[in-house]
Amino acid sequence: VQLQASGGGLVQAGGFLRLSCAASGTPFSSYVMGWFRQAPGKEREFVAAIRSDGIRPNYADSVKGRFTISRVNAKNTVYLQMNSLKPEDTAVYYCAADRGSAVAPLVENYDYWGQGTLVTVSS
Repeated sequence: VQLQASGGGLVQAGGFLRLSCAASGTPFSSYVMGWFRQAPGKEREFVAAIRSDGIRPNYADSVKGRFTISRVNAKNTVYLQMNSLKPEDTAVYYCAADRGSAVAPLVENYDYWGQGTLVTVSS
């Protein structure tokens, strides 16, 4: 599976962005898909993940109520809608695919990673 993330950019605090992650290869619809982020000098951290059926997505506490993960299996694409952005959301955002069936907020659970897209939130 190859993953290509896009949609990052510079936005003011309180603004919004929508990240996309397009997957190639098979079989996208069976993978758990996740978003992680890594700020300068910090470890990569979990943001959100969604099962293959799109039911009961999982979010980090820091983004609950502001971010929404979704997927369209017919388009091999997963999205991250980010609203009410804060300067502390600034990071490189990565999408990832897990061949397992259960959502797990752990970097080591994911088998495939995209190249990352930079999100910068100015105050």
